[in-house]
Amino acid sequence: MSKEALIKIDIDKVVKEKAPNTKVPRFIINYLRRIVHEKELNEFFINYPGLRNLEFIEAAFEYLNISFKVEGKENLPKGGKYIFAGNHPLGGLDGITTGYILGKEYDGKIRFFSNDILLNLEPMREMFVPVNKVGSQSKNHAALMQELYESDNNLLTYPAGMCSRKVNGKIIDLEWKKNFISKSIEYKRDVVPIYFEGRNSNFFYNLANLRKFFRIKVNIEMMYLVDELYKQQGKCFTVRIGKPIPWQTFDKTKSQSQWAAWVKDIVYSMEKK
Repeated sequence: MSKEALIKIDIDKVVKEKAPNTKVPRFIINYLRRIVHEKELNEFFINYPGLRNLEFIEAAFEYLNISFKVEGKENLPKGGKYIFAGNHPLGGLDGITTGYILGKEYDGKIRFFSNDILLNLEPMREMFVPVNKVGSQSKNHAALMQELYESDNNLLTYPAGMCSRKVNGKIIDLEWKKNFISKSIEYKRDVVPIYFEGRNSNFFYNLANLRKFFRIKVNIEMMYLVDELYKQQGKCFTVRIGKPIPWQTFDKTKSQSQWAAWVKDIVYSMEKK
């Protein structure tokens, strides 16, 4: 039996590893098992063993009955190395879907920045790049980033750094960080804007706003992203691809933060009202 066939989600084990000196009540463990769909995910891994990367994503689409359509595919450049920057409404499925589209277009040469949740998805680990972590890993991470940007892989990034939130009744990314602009200039990679049409449930956004109201720093809504994924079953998503923006565009007439906001505006201009 292949290694991939043995993949198993074990919430009890994860909690013990994360909090070895804390006795977590059984009802909390059971609740976590439910919201991360431990049973369903393990059944999926059993039914689709040994798949990796794009083949694994195809199986996930089939399992969840999820489809997508691409608008502006003619804007995908045929040669070179690019940074694809997009909005992040779902926090996981949007990245996997867009990564699949780009992976099929560029013969698997696509890597995208990922949160800790997706990094634990072993069948896709080769496609993921961990987000920067401060501390002892920073030097290693800097070397990893240099190797990544110098490679022939295309890169998919979500400059907000987290999935969209509801702000004044609108589902929108928070501030886009400037890092993708500085890397575009440094490594001479044009930026391709991508808009993903989708949203999470009202529960997710209400929980995020409630956490913010009570000034809770721990991003507790992240625990529900797998549950949000299952709520997307049977849906068809639209992905819109904009025209490439030459890296030379990002000159001194604006700060890099202003250029990041400018690209964000371009992405949201692709939203159909």
